[in-house]
Amino acid sequence: MSKLTSYIFVGLTLSVCLFSSCDNKKGKDGRTDTYSSGAISFVSDESFSPIIEEERFVFQKDYPQAFVTPVYTNESEAISRLLKGKTWLAFTSRDFKVSELNSLKEQNFRPFTIKLAYDALAFIVNTSNNDTLISVDDIKNIMTGRYIKWGDIYKGSKRGTITVVFDNPRSSTVHYIEDSVLGGKPIVNPNVTAVNKTEEVIKYVEKNPGSIGIIGNNWLNDKHDSTNLTFRKNIQVMSVSRIHPATAASSRKPYQYYIYNGEYPLIRTIYALLNDPRQGLPWGFAHFIESPKGQRIVMKAGLLPVLGNINVRDVNVSQ
Repeated sequence: MSKLTSYIFVGLTLSVCLFSSCDNKKGKDGRTDTYSSGAISFVSDESFSPIIEEERFVFQKDYPQAFVTPVYTNESEAISRLLKGKTWLAFTSRDFKVSELNSLKEQNFRPFTIKLAYDALAFIVNTSNNDTLISVDDIKNIMTGRYIKWGDIYKGSKRGTITVVFDNPRSSTVHYIEDSVLGGKPIVNPNVTAVNKTEEVIKYVEKNPGSIGIIGNNWLNDKHDSTNLTFRKNIQVMSVSRIHPATAASSRKPYQYYIYNGEYPLIRTIYALLNDPRQGLPWGFAHFIESPKGQRIVMKAGLLPVLGNINVRDVNVSQ
């Protein structure tokens, strides 16, 4: 007899909006791109690359005269390039700071922000690790160096030293932990390190049983599961609790539904930051992600769209 497990997943209903285009007259800066044609590059924090790549693929398929080329880097570099005029569009996990807005406006620019989606920070561990519950207080204690070994969280554990791995030392994941978890304080644990990109975090965790990797949850989902309830098989995803100590009842995985209802404690916003006076292709691509079609791609990827009416329903899955 099959076992029926009740899951909840999120559906999306969106209203129709108009995607318009402009003419392709050459501007004073030499650009010829329009709202839906031409060629531009943009920058993005690398942790968002799976969802950005899905959006880019569909956008260029729908608008074959548009070519948008990504530069995946860390969040600090992405924002720096935008402020220096080296790009007109950046995807980040934070809005402009007041000082950044003032600086751009003093240069007669008109910076603009679009909220696109909500995602979550996921904590991943090796498949051999049975210790998969963690509280926000545990995370604070690890980052500040108060907790060094797995036994500090799970009494009696002989797993040894906890090694935490980020995707990049200047990434949005590091900024989130320092700003939203540590209250603006730096990470000081010497056993916290960083590689260069998210795929390297996943590979590190696969090979090191005592490690914890911190990545964006858009890297997790099994693309064959339309309900977004199945994660990648090569790692385990930890359940995170607001309450300390963490219990199975109080802890949640970064499922779409728990992002929707706010029960998962580590949620962040994905922004498109624009500084494009021409309002050309950078605006077109950013607004496409905000459009009904773009938001459906966000939903399918396991993230939570900013726009649209959210429908929640129970689904029975045979296991």
